Amino acid sequence: MKSPQSKKSRKLRAAKTNIRASQSKRTSKSRSAEPTVRTAEGRLKPASKETKHGSIIGLLRSANGASVAELVGATGWQSHSVRGFLAGVVRKKLGLDLSSEKVDGTRRYFIGKK
Repeated sequence: MKSPQSKKSRKLRAAKTNIRASQSKRTSKSRSAEPTVRTAEGRLKPASKETKHGSIIGLLRSANGASVAELVGATGWQSHSVRGFLAGVVRKKLGLDLSSEKVDGTRRYFIGKK
């Protein structure tokens, strides 16, 4: 009879399996205009507007755009994390056209404005 596995070892094995599965799926370089999230089964689905990523994208698409301070307030992230998200996810991963301009001494960021 097998000895029961500890809860910690089962979690560790599941985490390793998830890492391997996500690494093998990284070979495709598909870029979508909308943010996505990974489900428990490992499939990608569109992110809902209730996620932090979705709320940032929504604020950036608004007519007035958004400042870093507004994005910090919406997400609870620190300002350097918001700027990293703008550069790494919005510009690079999603490939969206992110632009900015100074309005009344405050830099405002926009998606798709020009």
